[in-house]
Amino acid sequence: MTNYGTIPTSYSPTTTSNLEFISRAKQRIKERLSTRRPWKTMFNLHSFSLPHGLSDAVSRILTNLSFFQMNYAIVLLFVLFLSLLWHPISLIVFVLLIAAWLFLYFLRDQPLVVFGRTVNDRAVLAVMAVVTVGLLLLTGATANILVALLIGAVLVVVHAVLRRSDDLFVDEEEVDSLTYTDS
Repeated sequence: MTNYGTIPTSYSPTTTSNLEFISRAKQRIKERLSTRRPWKTMFNLHSFSLPHGLSDAVSRILTNLSFFQMNYAIVLLFVLFLSLLWHPISLIVFVLLIAAWLFLYFLRDQPLVVFGRTVNDRAVLAVMAVVTVGLLLLTGATANILVALLIGAVLVVVHAVLRRSDDLFVDEEEVDSLTYTDS
């Protein structure tokens, strides 16, 4: 007897494990994106002003980089994506790199452990950024990539300098690890 066209009443182990993986991935995306600050907070027009001096500008940059870290990564990746629309090979490499970004930075639910050592998010972010730029430069779209990175970096720094940080509440340990100590 054949059962063509019938709807299975139970899931096979592979179907169940695939569904569990998708469910876990969706949950991780929600959790990781919850560390992303709301765009409304990032672009609150009442929170923009010129810094009072160089020390104020540096303080704002450090605080905003810490507070809007995920948002800034998204902005840089989006600018890079836009620059690669006219270079299909680079775009394919970029899409593959986005998959690596998803698994190594955005979707991780546990700290990354390499050779028995825990790697923090900033190190993963820095390494992934270098690997992304390095591999994309090998695809022959060097000028587009460098211009896109320059534009993205300028956007991030300008935002970080102009966005007041007195209304942001950051974890003091994060700010302490970013500030320079004069000793």
